[in-house]
Amino acid sequence: MKDAQFLDKIAEFLLEANEHGYAADVRDTKGPDDSNTIEYSSGDWRYHDNYFGGEPYGGREVVFFKGKPVYMMVYYGSVNQNIGTYKVYPFLRKALLVRQKENPYRGPKLFEEDNLKYVNDWVGEIDNFNGEEKIFDVDSCIYSAKYIGGLVDQR
Repeated sequence: MKDAQFLDKIAEFLLEANEHGYAADVRDTKGPDDSNTIEYSSGDWRYHDNYFGGEPYGGREVVFFKGKPVYMMVYYGSVNQNIGTYKVYPFLRKALLVRQKENPYRGPKLFEEDNLKYVNDWVGEIDNFNGEEKIFDVDSCIYSAKYIGGLVDQR
């Protein structure tokens, strides 16, 4: 496992990349395999988010340091079939912009606006974690996604 300073640098870069990624509604690039990709670079750091979907959707984020992969997260989720995505995804983007250094992999524990509530529950730290996020409209769950990730290629 890497030292605490390196883990902090990964967390800081994830927060920065998030401000230039999906949560910020940055335009993605459509690949020949029908996937979407968002990339961001700063100095020695590079962020690569590649996903498929629609409904449901799945993807992965990878952080590279000096060209070497050091962190990744995979995710999979969907919107309730009875709910339009127009309501869910703009709210999800807002919640994801509230990431914190202590848990930079998805949104905060709780984010609320109007009748919508984003709830994120995870176990672990940036080096090895998993969790689930949900969005509720009043008391009804209208979206859920699971994620897992941590450090990679450390030996």
